[in-house]
Amino acid sequence: MDVPTAGNGKSLNYKELLNPYMRRWKWFAFCVVVALALGYLLIRYSTPQYAVNAKIQIIQDQNGTTEMTAFRDLDLFMGGNTQVQDEVEILSSRSNLIEVVKQLGLNIKIFTKGNIHNTLIYKDPPFRVNYLIPDSLIFLAKDSFVVDIVSETEFDLTADEDSPAKRYSFGNTIESPVGDIVLLPNDMDMNKFMGREYIVNINPIGDVAQALKANIQISLTDEYSNIVSIMLNDPVEQKGIDILNALINTYNQNAISDKKAIADRTSQFINERISDIYGDLSTVDQTAEEYKSDRGIADLASQSSINLNMGATSRQQLDNASMQLNMAVSMQDIVDDQEGYELLPSNIGIDDPTIATTTARYNELVLERQRLLKSSNERNPIIVNLDQQIEGLKRNLQSSLNSMTNNLTLQVNNLSGQLSRINSRIYSAPGNERALRDIARQQQTTESLYLYLLQKREESQIAFASAAPKSKIVDRAYGVSEFPVSPKKPIIYLAAFIFGMLIPFGLIYIGQLLDDKVHNKVQIEKITGSIPVLAELPKLGKKESTLVKTGERTVLAESLRILRTNLDYLIRAKRGAGSRKHNLIYVTSSVPGEGKTLISSNLAMIYANTGKKVLLIGADIRNPKIYQFYSGKNVDQLNRPRRSTDIQGLTEFLIDRSLTSRQIINTLLANEQEIDVIYSGRIPPNPAELLMSERMHHLLEEASEKYDYVIVDTAPLMVVSDTLLISQYADIVLYVMRAGMTQLKVLDFPMKLRKEGKLPSLAFIVNNVKESNLGYGGKYGYGYGKTMKKWWKLG
Repeated sequence: MDVPTAGNGKSLNYKELLNPYMRRWKWFAFCVVVALALGYLLIRYSTPQYAVNAKIQIIQDQNGTTEMTAFRDLDLFMGGNTQVQDEVEILSSRSNLIEVVKQLGLNIKIFTKGNIHNTLIYKDPPFRVNYLIPDSLIFLAKDSFVVDIVSETEFDLTADEDSPAKRYSFGNTIESPVGDIVLLPNDMDMNKFMGREYIVNINPIGDVAQALKANIQISLTDEYSNIVSIMLNDPVEQKGIDILNALINTYNQNAISDKKAIADRTSQFINERISDIYGDLSTVDQTAEEYKSDRGIADLASQSSINLNMGATSRQQLDNASMQLNMAVSMQDIVDDQEGYELLPSNIGIDDPTIATTTARYNELVLERQRLLKSSNERNPIIVNLDQQIEGLKRNLQSSLNSMTNNLTLQVNNLSGQLSRINSRIYSAPGNERALRDIARQQQTTESLYLYLLQKREESQIAFASAAPKSKIVDRAYGVSEFPVSPKKPIIYLAAFIFGMLIPFGLIYIGQLLDDKVHNKVQIEKITGSIPVLAELPKLGKKESTLVKTGERTVLAESLRILRTNLDYLIRAKRGAGSRKHNLIYVTSSVPGEGKTLISSNLAMIYANTGKKVLLIGADIRNPKIYQFYSGKNVDQLNRPRRSTDIQGLTEFLIDRSLTSRQIINTLLANEQEIDVIYSGRIPPNPAELLMSERMHHLLEEASEKYDYVIVDTAPLMVVSDTLLISQYADIVLYVMRAGMTQLKVLDFPMKLRKEGKLPSLAFIVNNVKESNLGYGGKYGYGYGKTMKKWWKLG
């Protein structure tokens, strides 16, 4: 199908574009088969990976939820759910993963040794590996060795490939670079494990945890959702399930442990305060008892309603202020006396929300610091950063407590003065009543504080007892599919197929981009335009004859017959109504080696086969080659003995004016066909001058009159000027190009000469064309009369 292209208006033949690829279909088939085989080997020997998934819901702290929800509804915060994102970071923290590695023993792996790759044994290995060194050293150890079970009680151990195997018994102590180890059997019948080799790898838990962290994918199902999805790909599905479940349990247990630590510290503080207040309460009760006993007081009438109500109100305010001041001073003493970084009591009744918030944040950072110190030291940059944050919070807390105590002190002083004025009126009453009232109020204040602390202690214990984990399990870890997610067979086979197609395509495409040579007739016709391309001759094998025989039906013979037919059309067109024969045919080329002499010799033979009188002239007197074609057992000379030293050629004729044309014409019987040949003769020192002589012109005129066809084998045009010197005598100039050798840009040279009038009646011939390129794109070649089997019927 031809489709006009944009720009130049020329048509684009898709069949022609695809032809180089279709002709090399075997390349594509071979590369695709090889690529698919490599894809199969990749799938066959790759370790399959199974996907494991789990989902949890992060339970957020209710403090401040209402306020943050209001801001979110107003779209004032567009950063998503930051609290959940923080929890995701904690969930995937290195410390949590180290705990998982410790729980599951992932730092010690046992593999079954295979020919291509090794297989991990996760459950029920044939033996256990116990190290007789502290856990702190095991967790940092890195070792590898091979175990070959030889009997129920013995095995061979190889430390590395170069060292010889040593035999040990199960239960014996074995020395290793990291410490003593003991191998214990896991099965009563160890015979079934005999003949197999097992590879034991021990890696530092930090490295294993880091690799696990890189493999685990944690993501939110939605920007504002609390549902977190946890994904893990692992060669052993059950191992991946255990890892995710252990990670979730570790995360929840750490959250509960943090809440317990805060509750314990709060209970300790409250208990200390209860002990102090209990003593004060006993003292007040004893004072009231002694006062009444000494004065014999049983009951007192009520005081004036106004004074009592005012006094009660002021006393209540004073009591509240005193209690807050007492709590603030106690809290201030704890903060000031604290050495290092310890947890602070929280939720002890201080009404200032800033102090409560700062205390809660302080405890969170202290807990995070304590957790990090389990796997690091105080010089860790993260811990140093935490220390700086804790110090800042501590200073803020001290400042807040100091401001609160100052305000409460001022408030207590004001209330005391106000109460004193009220009491001055009340104290005008009997002194007993006033004294008892003071004692009762003091008793009430101490008792209320005592009961308040008891209530807070119970609340603290209840809060710990009902402490919930930070997450709720939505889906426990499960295998996503019974089929592995990696390697993916369809994708690998598709990629292998595409790769197998691209390799030959790329090679052919690059070859075409770099190819600037002539290949067949169709290619030249696009360039030459109106200049005819008469024929294309096939590439000959080493054992094929270079000279056609009578009645021969080879591809070469058929190509020459096509050349003869097309050439006759040109000759008849030139003759018209004139009397000249127009039978002088020059055969030339660009450079030597393109096959002009082969075509000249065979063209003469193919014309002689029709009974025509043909003369072949070797006009390439610088590099004569015709004699090589007309020698051998199939060629006989009829008019004289066949000795090359006695042959008179064109050179001798042009030099010796006494020689006649008949004396240099050699009548030959080649392949049972008679033909006249004028050889080139000896190589002269002045070939150009000889060809310019009048004898050359007379010889050509005489030969044109006596013969039906005169074929002249001339010198290459781009090497010497000999052909141009006699080109005006030619009726037709056949320009030979060799496929795979002649460059396309060389065509510009003869076309320019034709345009200048130096090569009249120019026509092209393509020689040495591959069989696949013969005809139009190799599809229609020269095979008429042959029975060809289809490729699928061969054999």
